[in-house]
Amino acid sequence: MRVLRDLTGSSAQPRAPSPPAASTRSRDIARRFGGRRHRIIATFVAASAMACALIGLRPDSASVAVLTAARDLPGGALRASDLKTVAMRPETVPDGALRPGAPIAGKVLTGPVRRGEPLTNVRLLGPGLLTARGPGTVAAPIRVADPQTARLLSPGDIVNVLAAPSSWDGSAPARTVAEGVTVLATPGGEADQGALVVLATSSAQAAELASAQASGRLSITINPHVE
Repeated sequence: MRVLRDLTGSSAQPRAPSPPAASTRSRDIARRFGGRRHRIIATFVAASAMACALIGLRPDSASVAVLTAARDLPGGALRASDLKTVAMRPETVPDGALRPGAPIAGKVLTGPVRRGEPLTNVRLLGPGLLTARGPGTVAAPIRVADPQTARLLSPGDIVNVLAAPSSWDGSAPARTVAEGVTVLATPGGEADQGALVVLATSSAQAAELASAQASGRLSITINPHVE
């Protein structure tokens, strides 16, 4: 042995043992399986994104077309250009919403409406205004002498209506002709003719208001809301 080492000049180094063939195959299989799994996940994610995009582009067959304000509206008579059609989900459509094709030209709004607000039957002068009122309630339109005062009113306000003779000189106090009545609408009117206000009254109050308006000028006081 010593002679062999002298002849070769070095001693033989032991080789590292080769990994078992089964271990190498296991790593290859794991790499192939991991790559396949990643491809499957990527394919699933891409398919999901495509499905979501198609759902977003597909028109919702369950939507409902309603009429909304095309811009801020101050009230008064409506024109076709004041409204636009918008698709809404059925559960978000308010009761009494107006649908495309409804006769709205010339109808009068009860008050200001914001852009995008769906229009309902209670927003228009007509039978819808009295839907939530008790039996025997009527809508009584009056003209308030001071338009600036009428601009302070909103639907739902509780007011008293006072009357003074046309030739009133202050010698006699104005009298109350309707007390605790609700404002239904403030559609406005010509400044030189007074402001139009629609009130929810009884038939007797409506008759008293009409008589007072024919013989004098009407004004209002606003009552605080009672919860």
